[in-house]
Amino acid sequence: MNDVVLSLEAVEKSYNRGRPTEVRVLRGASLSLTAGEVVALVAPSGAGKSTLLHVAGLLDTADRGEVRLHGRSMARAPDRLRTRARRQEIGFVYQFHHLLPEFTALENVALPMRADGAPRAEALWRAADLLGRVGLGARLDHRPSALSGGEQQRVAFCRALANGPRVLLADEPTGNLDPATAAHVFDVLMELVRETGLAALIATHNLDLAARMDRVLRLENGVVVPG
Repeated sequence: MNDVVLSLEAVEKSYNRGRPTEVRVLRGASLSLTAGEVVALVAPSGAGKSTLLHVAGLLDTADRGEVRLHGRSMARAPDRLRTRARRQEIGFVYQFHHLLPEFTALENVALPMRADGAPRAEALWRAADLLGRVGLGARLDHRPSALSGGEQQRVAFCRALANGPRVLLADEPTGNLDPATAAHVFDVLMELVRETGLAALIATHNLDLAARMDRVLRLENGVVVPG
């Protein structure tokens, strides 16, 4: 549990958004994730949770501060290195599943592996294995429109884990589901995380779900504090 996989150090991020003055979203946010732990990130809407996840996941760059992945400095790394890290070492899950509607569940999960150069047969085999582990072995050939909301989100989890990342970043992954479905989907997510031993940071409004994670962090006035 001492293997720090991802760390943010004094990260600052501001946006102009068409206003005459900058909006300071992150004001020196710091945190670290170790292998095998699940950490909740709790804050009101608009507090900057998504911004923090985007910076942590190398989708956005910080104005100041450091982002380290396995101890490697990534804040100012070249785009090609950041892109490779996003593809191979970081998995993302969002409130809305963002599955491609024209592809089956199996194909949606296989796509990240194919994009990373995996042979088609290997990608399809691993996709089928992941989907089977979350109870969707009989739904491989269904397109997203034929799946329930909970099933769609489970497919999204499998897609996020397809390339064997070391870090999972999830932004309100159960926020679009009813309470019973959300609880079930969260159980599936926790099981996947425990099985793979990755580090997970999960932004959520659901305090009941947050309490079931290993640690709770809060984002207050642009800084991260213990929950």
